[in-house]
Amino acid sequence: ATVAPRIPPTRLALHHFDMNYSLQLKDLWPSVRASLLCEQKYGALVNNFSPVDHVTQELELLNATDFVSEAPKKAQQSQRGTATEEAGREESRSGEGRTVMQAETMTQAETSPPLRASISPNIKCYTFPRGDITRFRPARPDTLGLLNYYLMDAASLLPVLALNVQPDEFVLDLCAAPGGKTLALLQTGVCGHLAANDVSISRTKRLYQILHSYVPKEIRKIVSVTSCDGRDWGQLEGGTFHKVLVDVPCTTDRHSVMEQENNIFHKRRTKERQMLPMLQLQLLMAGILATKPGGEVVYSTCSLSPLQNEYVIERAVEIAETQFNISIHVEDLSHFRTLFQDTFFFFSDCRLGELVLPHLTANFGPMYFCKLRRM
Repeated sequence: ATVAPRIPPTRLALHHFDMNYSLQLKDLWPSVRASLLCEQKYGALVNNFSPVDHVTQELELLNATDFVSEAPKKAQQSQRGTATEEAGREESRSGEGRTVMQAETMTQAETSPPLRASISPNIKCYTFPRGDITRFRPARPDTLGLLNYYLMDAASLLPVLALNVQPDEFVLDLCAAPGGKTLALLQTGVCGHLAANDVSISRTKRLYQILHSYVPKEIRKIVSVTSCDGRDWGQLEGGTFHKVLVDVPCTTDRHSVMEQENNIFHKRRTKERQMLPMLQLQLLMAGILATKPGGEVVYSTCSLSPLQNEYVIERAVEIAETQFNISIHVEDLSHFRTLFQDTFFFFSDCRLGELVLPHLTANFGPMYFCKLRRM
C-alpha cells in the first residue's frame, strides 16, 4: 500500500487560513496572504540603558524615524488640518466670527485626550518608511557590553503602549518569553516592580539572556523571573498588580506559513492547536484575577483569528461577571488607529480591540490587542 505524502505544516497552515481568513477579511485576504509570505519588517527598539544619542543619530541617518514620538505630532497636524477646514466651512456658512470659532476648534484638537495620554514618552522604536524594505544591521554592544537596540516586529510594541504603565506601578508580564515586550516595559523607566513569567523553562533562559544583554544589573533588581503555569497565577498572587500583559501562545500566523520547525500546524500538534482558545481564555482569566480592582489588562496575540481574539475577550468578560462577580470594561483603543495609521495597516472591522494586518508596504503584524479594565 502506498503511504500518503506528508503535507508540510506550512501548507496545512496556509490552507487553513485560506478557508477561514478569506471569509473574515474578504477582499483584503489576498494582500494579507501575500504579505505573510513575504519578509517581515522590523523596528529597532532603542535601549535607553545604553547611550542613546549616538544610536538615534545613526538610525536617523539611515532615514529611519521613531514611530512612537512621530505619531502624536502627525495626528495633531492632521487634527489641526481638519479643525481648520471645519472652521473654514463654518465661516462660509455664518460669514463672521471665524477667528473665535477657529481658535476654539484648534484648542480642542490640540488637547484631545488620546494625544495627551496613553503613550510612554520614553519608548523609542525606529522604523523605515512605508515601502522601504531596508534591513537594520545587528545591534552592537556599548562600552558596558549592553546592546544598543532590540530588533522586533514594531507592532509588538502596541500592546505595551496600550498598557500605558505609570510611575511605580506593579506590572505582570504573564507569558513573557522570549522577552521583547518585557524589555519594552522596562524601557518605560517607570515600573515599580516587573514580574516576568513564562511556563517554558527553555524560553525563560532566552528571557534571561535578553535581560543580561540589554539591562544593567541595578535595573534587573526590579524584575522577578518565574517559570510557572500562567493559568495558576490568579491563585498564586491574586489582585496584586496595577497592570498585566497577557501575550498568549497562539497560532503565530506568520511563523506558521513560513517555518516548518516548531509549527503548531504539525499533525502531531493538532489537539494542542484546537485547544488554544481554551488555554488563551484561562490565561486571560488568570491575568484578570491577578489585577487589582481599577487595574488594567492588555490581551494580545500575533494571530488574525477571531476565535483567538475577540471571542476570547467576550468569553472572559462573561466568565468574570458570572463566576467571579467582577465587572470588566473593554476600553476603546480606536485612537491607536489615528496615531499610528502612517506606520501600520489596521483592520477597520474589528469588533473589540485593534488588529494590525500585514501589508506589503508596511509588513508588520499580525498583532491583535485589546485593553480591559477591572472595575
